[in-house]
Amino acid sequence: MVEPVKSLNINVGKVWLMSGLLSLTLWHLPLLLGKYVDVTFPYIAQEDIVRELVGVAAVDTGNKKDLCPALSPHLQDSPHLMSNDIVALAEEVVARDNQVQPGGIWEPKDCKARYRLVLIVPYRNRSDHLQQFLTYMHPFLQRQQLSYRIVVVEQSKEKSFNRAKLFNIGFVESQKVAKEVECFIFHDVDLLPRHDHNIYSCTHNPRHMYSAVDVFRYHLPYREIMGGVVALQRSHIVAMNGFSNRFYGWGAEDDDLAQRIHQKGFTLTRFDPAVASYVTLSHQSETPAQDRFITLSQAKENMKKDGLNSLNYEVKEKEERSLYTWLLVSC
Repeated sequence: MVEPVKSLNINVGKVWLMSGLLSLTLWHLPLLLGKYVDVTFPYIAQEDIVRELVGVAAVDTGNKKDLCPALSPHLQDSPHLMSNDIVALAEEVVARDNQVQPGGIWEPKDCKARYRLVLIVPYRNRSDHLQQFLTYMHPFLQRQQLSYRIVVVEQSKEKSFNRAKLFNIGFVESQKVAKEVECFIFHDVDLLPRHDHNIYSCTHNPRHMYSAVDVFRYHLPYREIMGGVVALQRSHIVAMNGFSNRFYGWGAEDDDLAQRIHQKGFTLTRFDPAVASYVTLSHQSETPAQDRFITLSQAKENMKKDGLNSLNYEVKEKEERSLYTWLLVSC
């Protein structure tokens, strides 16, 4: 006698939902538990961040405003971003709502900014990302009561993209309009900080700004990584002869920077991953440059002659736009 086979009632929608929730939980587990790849790295604890920051020491005699507090009262304790779903607003809306001055300039009105910086963004063909970046970053920086200018350095189309060389150009050109600034943050357009306490100011040593990022499951793939966002004092940049000018195409220019930092005897700094975490705006990955490792292998011997002292470029156009200072350069 053949017994009937009992059918199983499977709720496909529920299975997909549970699978998605499980995947999401596993993806964020390293961040939630604080279990990062390099647990031995000496991250700066959140309560110690203020003492590491380099800012204005005292109020100018002629300035009637008091110095802003070491930590802005406008900071929010919880992360702002859990995803990269950023709605880009029109430039005029961002400028109006955040009272941004032409050139991407802002400073607090009720106190004298303790921290001043130029934020330099290398750019080409990322208009959607740029608008998302500006929409998010202006209010983020203002909550920290910073005095800042955003500089976007766009490379013309003659050659392959050279991220590090654009950093050099942004550094040199920004000194012409912001001579008093000693802190420079070099920032990819597709990375956004999640936490207000990730203060955008320089530290005593060179600082890699992210300690956890979503595309690496909030891990760091290796200890010396320097990609994405870096904060450097003017003295650090000059001592290292800036960035290399030789990395055309994608990849390895950040590893060259790590070598420069090491060769000059600086200590690499990072904040607690719970604070220094980032999300990445969706984009298609670039094809790595085939000669990047050959160029990187020559980094040590080339540092003294490859950098600020060998920089050549042409500024084709320059404009103080409503949300940023724009440079179109040929290099």
